[in-house]
Amino acid sequence: MPRYRESTIGQITNQAVAKTRQRPKDPCRTCDPASEHMLTTRGEGQLSQFDRYLAQQPQCSFGLTGICCRLCLQGPCRILPKEPGNRGICGARDYAIVARNLVRSIAGGASSHSDHGRHAAETLLKVAEGKAPDYKITDEEKLRSVAARIGLEVEGVPTKELAKQVALKALEDYGRHTDEPCTFLWSTITEGRRKKFTHCDIAPTAIDKTIAQLLSQTVMGMDADPVNIIFGGLKTALVDYTGMHIGTDISDILFGTPKPIVSEANLGTLDADYVNIATHGHNPTLSEMVVEAARELEDEAKAAGAKGIRVVGICCTGNELLMRQGVSLAANQASQELAIMTGAVDAVIMDVQCFIPGLKALSECFHTRLITTNEMAKIPGSYHFDFKEERALEQARDMVRLAIEAYKNRDASRVNIPAEKHKVIAGFSLETVQEMLAAVNPDRPIKVITDAIEAGEIKGLCLFAGCNNMKSPQDEAHLTIAKELAKKDVLLLATGCSAGALAKAGLMTPAAVEAYAGEGLKSFLRRLEEASGMEPGLPLVWHMGSCVDNTRAADLLTAMANELGVDTPKVPFVATAPEAMHEKAVSIGAWCVTMGVPTHVGVMPPVEGSPLVYGIVTQIAHDVYGGHFILEEDPKEGARKLLDALEYRVWKLRLHRKAAEKYDTELAASW
Repeated sequence: MPRYRESTIGQITNQAVAKTRQRPKDPCRTCDPASEHMLTTRGEGQLSQFDRYLAQQPQCSFGLTGICCRLCLQGPCRILPKEPGNRGICGARDYAIVARNLVRSIAGGASSHSDHGRHAAETLLKVAEGKAPDYKITDEEKLRSVAARIGLEVEGVPTKELAKQVALKALEDYGRHTDEPCTFLWSTITEGRRKKFTHCDIAPTAIDKTIAQLLSQTVMGMDADPVNIIFGGLKTALVDYTGMHIGTDISDILFGTPKPIVSEANLGTLDADYVNIATHGHNPTLSEMVVEAARELEDEAKAAGAKGIRVVGICCTGNELLMRQGVSLAANQASQELAIMTGAVDAVIMDVQCFIPGLKALSECFHTRLITTNEMAKIPGSYHFDFKEERALEQARDMVRLAIEAYKNRDASRVNIPAEKHKVIAGFSLETVQEMLAAVNPDRPIKVITDAIEAGEIKGLCLFAGCNNMKSPQDEAHLTIAKELAKKDVLLLATGCSAGALAKAGLMTPAAVEAYAGEGLKSFLRRLEEASGMEPGLPLVWHMGSCVDNTRAADLLTAMANELGVDTPKVPFVATAPEAMHEKAVSIGAWCVTMGVPTHVGVMPPVEGSPLVYGIVTQIAHDVYGGHFILEEDPKEGARKLLDALEYRVWKLRLHRKAAEKYDTELAASW
């Protein structure tokens, strides 16, 4: 795809550096009305990451372009235009430094998602062994489906015994010492991807080993070959995918596979008459217990003068609770501090990932109790519970009671809740999607989507993922790209904080279909609505879960490839991280590329310092894996490039199919 469009090699203009120089100094950098309300009405001294970002300007141009190296104590080294400054002290060239920095971000992201998956697997094992009495196997059908997929005998095996086998099989993917590829990777991809990963020697055998090897590969005095380094990064990205799949599969087994559910999103979901508890982070093992404890302790909250307890979600813990429990989603990453600024949040209960240290300073301006629960994720000065699954509900009750006590100290005169909130229809797991499609075609449900693409009714699918980033106005790029693609008849999927952005703005409603969808997309969604009896109708964007749930979308991609009889690089499917920020977004984007997906990133990653590395990720990756990065900060231009990628794939797929029919041959395997 990229070689048929404008070339980028040799034409790098240092977008990241140039854009930094023109950042506005206005701390109200958001298109979310609720966030704008909080930023413009907050009290004096209530600072947020919006303010701290501006205080960091201008940012270091060496760091922005990836040519700063701190891998040994002789550094930091930065690459200059002329000798001898055009190499690090050890002699490392720009391409080695940029490649090493990039793949170490992938390792960080893979560590985060994989640790999430490990925790889920360990919890399932405890449940199977009777050591976690507050949890249960909620979806036995999903348990047996996963077990069969990974090669376990299912017939006649008792539920708890099967759960133990699945948990052990998942944990084996973390520490396998043989050359067999990771089970939760190999069992979920196409035969074409298996051949490609084997041929390129990037098929991981164990999650922990692969991450450790990449860190070893990139220390001072090791690999200086940028292609080899990036291939090591892509191998590590595949363990990110593996850990994510484990986390999603087992969360569904323990807490239920999501089904369509109606709720609300944005800061207006907080209620001044209630004890408000914000669950924050990524792991449903804790937050599911908080919801249960809150239901139990309603009377205690009423005795304290409240009408009851309202649990809301922030970031991906919010997404997990939204799609299973219907809990309102109050905020995504950039507005997490603004929830505290409302003066109505009595406690923020956090598990792991994406909560920021700045929450503590802000909580001290109010009565809010900040509660951490994981030994690897503490904030100085906060309340800490050493959360254990063996005593899960008991500990959750203690946390909820802490919030009730805080409510008694709330200053009602300082409560400032914006009115902004929107209805959300969430819960679009792959199983839900297949069930809806089966109402149209019971025998081959995925064919409903592929037929709509081949008929020109829809252009393809786009997955929205990733975070917020202070380098662009909060949520603006997510909304711009979604609206641009919807009017061009692209079916939209979303996870993580990107899903949060679209939910907060009302794009996960049937009304948004009428407002923004093109005629082809409207027709497709209406047909599904009528056949499936979906109430209250299908939304414009399908919420597929938290950021660890991106594998749901990857499974849909694989199902489409199998239905079309091609490998994934030929499927009209693209991805975008409009406001990528976390290392997890880098690792997700990297495995999307290895799966053959054109992947747009709306914030320039630190790769501009090396034209060679820039060319590898934006062009050469396509020749090897079929996917590539589209690095474009202008959201409208990013949407255009995503649409180009979809239209090109549809055109080529039709061309190959016609050639196969004309000459009575197999469909071309190339892309």
